[in-house]
Amino acid sequence: MIRIGIVDDHAIVRTGLRQFLSDHVDLRVTGEGATGREALEMARRGDVDVLLLDISMPDQSGVDALAAIKARFPALPVLILSGFPEAHYATTLLRQGAAGYLNKECDPEEIADAIRLVSRGRRYISPAVAEQLADSVVGGSGAAGAPDKPPHEALSEREFQVFLRLAQGETVGHIAEALFLSVKTVSTYRTRVLEKLKLSTNSDLTYYALKNGLIQ
Repeated sequence: MIRIGIVDDHAIVRTGLRQFLSDHVDLRVTGEGATGREALEMARRGDVDVLLLDISMPDQSGVDALAAIKARFPALPVLILSGFPEAHYATTLLRQGAAGYLNKECDPEEIADAIRLVSRGRRYISPAVAEQLADSVVGGSGAAGAPDKPPHEALSEREFQVFLRLAQGETVGHIAEALFLSVKTVSTYRTRVLEKLKLSTNSDLTYYALKNGLIQ
């Protein structure tokens, strides 16, 4: 029996997933939550074998929640289930330790298959993500890299975290407190992000993130 925790801020999504997974004799939902804090608490209790985690949550982004969980419980498979297309987040979150990335529009049976796979210590790579990873490898082999690769994919994991928070209107001070960094360090990350994205202000970051579907 694979014990599953579902973390999504929409109750209807959690209910639908729980009902679907209950039809599989080898899968059982043993925990539910709506925030990143509840996801971390679920992992701390140790009553789940696989965690299904949404990207958008009220208290923190799935990027931050994933980082916090993997830092404390590196062996726990975290399967990202998001409304955002794979192209926006998949490679970044896989680099950060996600066991797999699924779009909410996928076939429900794909979710069950992915849960079984990651519970055995393997990663689940959907065909769409596999193609994206292959394109990044092929594109990166040239001198100039892939010409159509979005600039935000060049950000490091921490730069990407800071970028998302800035784009959602958080102050440097608040980000520093949330990520346990100094204000100076966050300011340095902000400068790097602006340089890499060739932007000038936080408003530019917000517009970029909205345009590329990175925030809602």
